[in-house]
Amino acid sequence: MTQPTRRTFRPTGVIVVMWAAVVVLAVLALVIGLRLPQEYRFTTSQTVTIWVLIGFVALFAAMISRSRVTADEESLTFVNGWRRRTLRWDQIAVISMRPGTPWPTLETRDQQRYALFAIQGSEGDPARSAVAWLSGHLR
Repeated sequence: MTQPTRRTFRPTGVIVVMWAAVVVLAVLALVIGLRLPQEYRFTTSQTVTIWVLIGFVALFAAMISRSRVTADEESLTFVNGWRRRTLRWDQIAVISMRPGTPWPTLETRDQQRYALFAIQGSEGDPARSAVAWLSGHLR
């Protein structure tokens, strides 16, 4: 069986946790807001503030959900939040993830460094396997 020539890595666990947090915060805001006695109800400005904060958490979850690393025979493309970059394999010097770091670092031949947020060190063996697979494609 041949190795796939294109692979995509995503921070699945982090995505699930972030969207679960958004749902929990929204449900809590609704339940608490509706269950408070009349004399303790949120004012309009308090309600707006709560929903704006939940909106910021949702925006952060959306940014994390966009994160991915896609590798094929020609290049490596990674998306961190809203920013997308594509590098040819010969532009990349090293991809490494030291023990305890939250995500791998990609260093180009001209000394630029980028974090690969889509590969989360907290995922353990799958993250190390992804870094090894990507490093195996360096030229």
